[in-house]
This record gives sequence, structure tokens and C-alpha cells, in this order.
Amino acid sequence: MAGTENGPVVYYDGSCPLCTAEIGHYAGQPGGDRLSFVDVSQPGTNPGPDLTPRDAMRRFHVRLPDGRLLSGARAFVAIWEVLPRWRWAARIAGLPGMPTVLELAYRAFLPVRPLLSRIAAALGAKPANSCPQGK
Repeated sequence: MAGTENGPVVYYDGSCPLCTAEIGHYAGQPGGDRLSFVDVSQPGTNPGPDLTPRDAMRRFHVRLPDGRLLSGARAFVAIWEVLPRWRWAARIAGLPGMPTVLELAYRAFLPVRPLLSRIAAALGAKPANSCPQGK
């Protein structure tokens, strides 16, 4: 399964209020229409032969238009490169040593994601399946 002709496909955990809020932010940015969003928490979702829905829910993934699958910090950088207001972050991420630093930071974030998601929910963030448009 390749990304769309238009741009990358973003796989996200729509059952996570924090993730849904972040995806909503990216979707609402100028250039967000160049991204496709797939909620892998929905039954029957098939992100492709090289990515199970379970793996997609445990770690952030983006599929580029050429079919390459990126995960973790590299996946975020792929999104930032598409969004004009985030290109500054993509440029910083391209500096020597930064991909490693960002990946280590992402791996440190993963264990606290459930707590941050609960905090986001307490502050009003909702999972995608409770949002009217499922963003």
C-alpha cells in the first residue's frame, strides 16, 4: 500500500485523545489537505502487509507516496516537511545528530503516552470515534 499521489498517509491511534488532538492540529494546518489520515483503531483497518494495526497503534507511522514506511521521529519529520508552518522543525530535524536525538526523545515519550492521553482527555480532548468528523 503506497501513500496517496497527493502526499503521505498518516496512521494514528484514534482511540487516543492525545493522538486525535495532534492529528486534528496537523489536518487543520495549511498543507494538511496533502496528508491522508487513517485511524488504525477502527475494526477492519488494513494499513498494508508490512504494518499491522496493532503495531500502528503502538508507534506512529507514515507511508510516503513511494510506498516507504517511516515510524517514530522520522514519521513526524515527514509530516513537518509537508506543512509549511512546520518546515522549520523539519529543517532542524535534518541537522547532524538530530534524527537520533529526536528518536530517543520519541522512545522516551512512548511509556508516558497513556498518562498524557488521560490528561488530554481530562482537558477535553476526545478520541476520533467520538468526534463528529473523526479527525
